[in-house]
Amino acid sequence: MMRAPAIATAAARAPWIRSVCLLLLCAAYLQGGINKLTDFNAAIGEMQHFGLSPAAPLAALVIALELGASVAILTGFYRWLGAGFLGVFTLAATFVANRYWEMSGMERFAAANSFYEHLGLTGAFLLVAWLDLQKGSNGTR
Repeated sequence: MMRAPAIATAAARAPWIRSVCLLLLCAAYLQGGINKLTDFNAAIGEMQHFGLSPAAPLAALVIALELGASVAILTGFYRWLGAGFLGVFTLAATFVANRYWEMSGMERFAAANSFYEHLGLTGAFLLVAWLDLQKGSNGTR
């Protein structure tokens, strides 16, 4: 088995690296939640675009989920729960927004790419939750 270079091992042990990785994982959800919060009418329009109703309460729920779960992940306060919520949310949203099997041409190509990228995000969030539960997190960092 090949050993990791000393610099890679040192970087993996630096707490700030984990924080940056978690921030990168949550970036789209922070951006999406803030955008929806600052333009609630557009958030309602997004729900309507995907045929979801009642649109306003669902938009508010999505904002709370995206921002609240991201904060939980970043602060470590019930990280497993926030990561689990974003994992399940991402999986559900993927099947709502990226139904590539109903499309054709370039639209299908783009939606299929997005579908499988979001499956990867789902896996990453569920892995964060699993790792947090493995270390016996009790709601603290």
